[in-house]
Amino acid sequence: MRIRDSLHAYSRKINYSIITVCILCLSCFCLILYNTSVLFFLIITMTSLMLKNMIRIAGGSFENAVTIKDVVNHVRFPVFSVLRKCVSSETETFACEERENQPSNNKHSPHIPVMAEEVLEFLKPRDNDVILDMTFGSGGHSRKILESTPGVRIVCLDRDPTAFEYAKELQGKYPERVLPLLGRFSELPDLLSKLKLKKNFFNGALMDLGASSMQFDTPERGFMLSKDGPLDMRMDSNRDPKQMTASQILSHIDEDSLYKILKYYGEESNARKISRGVLESRHLFKKLHTTKELTELVLSLMGDQYRLDKLQRYSHPATKTFQALRILVNNELNELDYGLRLAHYYLKSGGILVAISFHSLEDTVVKRHITGVDIDKSHESIGLGVTKHRSALSSYSSTEMKNIMTKNWSPVTKHVVLPSEEEVVNNPRARSAKLRAAIKA
Repeated sequence: MRIRDSLHAYSRKINYSIITVCILCLSCFCLILYNTSVLFFLIITMTSLMLKNMIRIAGGSFENAVTIKDVVNHVRFPVFSVLRKCVSSETETFACEERENQPSNNKHSPHIPVMAEEVLEFLKPRDNDVILDMTFGSGGHSRKILESTPGVRIVCLDRDPTAFEYAKELQGKYPERVLPLLGRFSELPDLLSKLKLKKNFFNGALMDLGASSMQFDTPERGFMLSKDGPLDMRMDSNRDPKQMTASQILSHIDEDSLYKILKYYGEESNARKISRGVLESRHLFKKLHTTKELTELVLSLMGDQYRLDKLQRYSHPATKTFQALRILVNNELNELDYGLRLAHYYLKSGGILVAISFHSLEDTVVKRHITGVDIDKSHESIGLGVTKHRSALSSYSSTEMKNIMTKNWSPVTKHVVLPSEEEVVNNPRARSAKLRAAIKA
């Protein structure tokens, strides 16, 4: 009887050891996939338990062998940590890719236009109106406008050669109503002068700011931190041979300048640590040529500092670094500042501007224009042509208040317009969108 009980206990303990080995193997597999310190701790814990169990069993001490309850008590916290990290990783990947991974309605429209109904509501296109779409992208908004009003015409501007090709295809469908133009905001005066289009010509203007989903969808463009590709980030692609890529900038920029770029353009609280890490990597190891290399470098510097953005979404530690570099490479804020001035110049009196922004820096520039504050007199230069725009929510001086009283725009709504809950559910990339509309005074 004693022998049978001993064999039964031995069998039960062996089963527990097998379970321990299985959990250890699963932990190793997860470590390969997620590479987290928590999983490394889990592997060490399970290994020690397994060895302790085998030693006790080998010595005949069945009663002191580790039971399944011991295993659960030892691994409970690491397992929950791992699950939380895995969920966080998946959530943050979704947040980083939400502008890229939406289904396409057709092969030439990689994304659903954000706040399309609100754009139509504010623009109110009529027959014989001429609308200036200053950020054509994939043409989602332009298509909606053309479909809503049979007699409306659109001049489509974009700096991306791929977007220009899409605009030409749309022109093939609406030959008398679409005119595609290739260029930046700063190139618009030359483009329109060649067409003999002058001041006070357009009835409405539209800006859908930031990188387009089409650009995010192509890893070779270098905008995505979740997919490997060359560290490029040029919205113009190869159109301007003098324009530097993000990789070239990181290969030549000094630490202090990079710190300012990350701090002001990326609003990155760890700007000093990241800028120093980039310089050390450049001098000690190698230059950064791919998005994966930059992402891994930032992760190595930040560790497990996963954080929530202003919308309580998990944000990848490298997100703000990528944003800062993209803004710098494409001179986005200065182009936006000039583009808003051009929109006012070319709009007819009573013409309406609709601008959709996706981060606070863009929205600040748009708001300050609409409220009448002269950005030229209210910014601080930080070198390298970088401008630190003061918060749009800051107090205005008496001089600025006079400018507001004689402003060039009349806001259509008192507050910023946000996407509806239904749209956010159907099109998650709209979650960060802010729409402002104003009439030319």
